[in-house]
Amino acid sequence: MNGKNSQRNRILSVIGLVVTGLVTLNSCAPQRNYRKPEINIPEQFRIQDSLILQTDSLPTLGTESWKKFFEDTELVYLIEKGLEHNFDMQVALKNIEIANQKALQGRMEWLPKVEMDLGNVAYQWRSNNYYGSPASKYYEDKGEAAPQNMYVNSSQYISNLSLSWEIDIWGKINSQSQESLAKFLQSYEIKKGIQTDLIAKIAEGYFNLLLLDAQMEVANSNYELTKNTLRIVELQRDAGQITSLAIQQTKNQMLVAKALIPSLKQQIATQENALSLLTGELPNEIKRSAKLADLQYSNNFNAGIPLQMISNRPDVQTAELELKAKNARVGVAQTSRYPSLRIDLTGGVNSMLGANWFNIPGSLFGSLVGELTAPVFNKRKLKTNFEVAKLEREQAEIALQKTVYIAITEVTDALIGLNTIDEQIEITEEQVQTSRLGVKQSNLLFNSGYATYIEIINAQKNMLDNELNLNKLKQSKLKLKVQLYKALGGGWK
Repeated sequence: MNGKNSQRNRILSVIGLVVTGLVTLNSCAPQRNYRKPEINIPEQFRIQDSLILQTDSLPTLGTESWKKFFEDTELVYLIEKGLEHNFDMQVALKNIEIANQKALQGRMEWLPKVEMDLGNVAYQWRSNNYYGSPASKYYEDKGEAAPQNMYVNSSQYISNLSLSWEIDIWGKINSQSQESLAKFLQSYEIKKGIQTDLIAKIAEGYFNLLLLDAQMEVANSNYELTKNTLRIVELQRDAGQITSLAIQQTKNQMLVAKALIPSLKQQIATQENALSLLTGELPNEIKRSAKLADLQYSNNFNAGIPLQMISNRPDVQTAELELKAKNARVGVAQTSRYPSLRIDLTGGVNSMLGANWFNIPGSLFGSLVGELTAPVFNKRKLKTNFEVAKLEREQAEIALQKTVYIAITEVTDALIGLNTIDEQIEITEEQVQTSRLGVKQSNLLFNSGYATYIEIINAQKNMLDNELNLNKLKQSKLKLKVQLYKALGGGWK
């Protein structure tokens, strides 16, 4: 009885020493808490005051749902199809599932590893020149004499359950779990980024279709106008009032407008095919429910505070999560240089003869091993991994700062563009009105003999150029609004 008490006291003493050691080691554990880097961010976007009306009644553009932002029903329908069937979106969703599986596995790292050997039968045969002898009692228990060659040197019938557990002294497993979590959250942000980019591409492609439709109307109307002019010039040539040179130059202007038509048809079909691919479909016709002039969004919105708004951007979130993952990786590399404590527990049945395999308690065995190991010299690999991990963390911090600066620059560029596009449209509309009046007056003067065919041709050319340019500017305004919406982190909600 005293022997059992003595053995129990020794075990309790060992456990006490282990617990004390773990507490001491944990108190010395390195710090790996993530700290967000300080980045110089302006209090407001450049030229914001000249463009934005800062009132509480106006929506903050970056936080507005894309279904509310886009007004065209066909465009909303295209975006919905794209979000459901786009190939990049489908791949992004699968990446989220993959990252989720890895994150689940990472959260289980602190648990012990348990393995079961259901049936392990091992024989070793040796011959006379081998330095060993037949297994103890193997032939004796079987009532046989051991041969000199190819005798059974050892035989094992084993079934066991083993448990191996690494105690997370320094928080290495916790750091690995933090890294897995950051990678999982990154997959969500990457998916958001793909969605934001997809919505912007579909919207810009749709607006490009509206532009091509508008350009087609201009080309057709200008072509009909120049055909009428050509007929008048031909009549005057037949009357001997002008030369054949007037016919050639007038016809050339007509062909300029005519040549736009097949080119625009080709561009329309190509753009429709591109939109079909974005929505996960084979090339097909794209319906339009509005015209270019019908979709001129107002500039009455709130761009928000830079720090607050760029935080909505998926690429900024992704860059910060990458920094968190690299910071956790530093913790893993650092703790790999310190001692590790492992406990291995194994128990089962072991017999030399199959007949005694499950003879209990005669075949029972068990073992308990506690192992405290520390790296001493590993050709500088552990230190190199640690130093590289710190440098990669610094790289991630630089990448985050770059991403933030790019975000602010993109927002500023879009704001500057929107601040000047209305003025450009207003000037070009005045040019269009002037050129249309010029065409009307030149026709009247030409019929009255007070203007030459050259003046008519120049007037029609100016009107064609101005109308085409006006349509491009209107499309540019739509694209700038989409670019600002995307730059402010909108489109994924």
